[in-house]
Amino acid sequence: MTKPILLSFDIEEFDIPEEYGEKVDEKKQFDVSLQGLKAVLSLIDALEIKATFFVTANFAIHHEAIIREISQKHEIASHGFYHSSFSLEDLEKSRRTLEQITNSRVTGFRMPRLMEIDEQALHTAGYQYNSSMNPTYIPGRYNNFFKQRTAYYSHEIWNIPVSVTPKIRFPLFWLSFKNFPLLWMQIATQRTLQHDSYLCIYFHPWEFTDIQDFHLPNFIKRRSGQGMIDRLRKYLSWLQKQGKFMTFSDFIHSRNYR
Repeated sequence: MTKPILLSFDIEEFDIPEEYGEKVDEKKQFDVSLQGLKAVLSLIDALEIKATFFVTANFAIHHEAIIREISQKHEIASHGFYHSSFSLEDLEKSRRTLEQITNSRVTGFRMPRLMEIDEQALHTAGYQYNSSMNPTYIPGRYNNFFKQRTAYYSHEIWNIPVSVTPKIRFPLFWLSFKNFPLLWMQIATQRTLQHDSYLCIYFHPWEFTDIQDFHLPNFIKRRSGQGMIDRLRKYLSWLQKQGKFMTFSDFIHSRNYR
């Protein structure tokens, strides 16, 4: 059976410099993300790859046209209303906002910064799946080493964690992709695909904009802009030989999840 590959991008305000003490005005936050988003769309369209875009409603309101354009080829899911603040009311509010903009149903959610979110609240807000967990241990960020690492059903919600390797749970997320050799990422990816029979990976569009001038740690700024685009092109071209790209919703439906 062809192995599903779930590629996703978190479209959000570029607010990560504020975690390190640098204030960035909102227009600049949007501009940085928008520039990288256009580069990402050009790449995956050229490769004829389908993806899921988790979008903050705040970004979508400011850039409705490009979000509607994305929804014609890819899946739009919610990334909350704002990236730097959250309330339970944002769950339904962000979903409805995205549905109004795209004129399509929104069934998926990912919590900003992959923080914990109540599954029952997601179900009540009208979602079918959640991809808000990185099942690994990273000091100061994630403490999920002993949580289930593959897709599971709970509280009427399908949970699709970000992929990590079996046993040692090496995370296959954007920071690993930036900081480890591409060959290592390919080996780790292939091992995970063979073990789990699917893959779930994610990036941020702002990674594909040159962010070298911001006051960020080198492990975040590394390989930004064109260098990151070139690296992603090589990785995705290789991944096309390993399985089939599909949206999160298609993945659930193909497995008869529900």
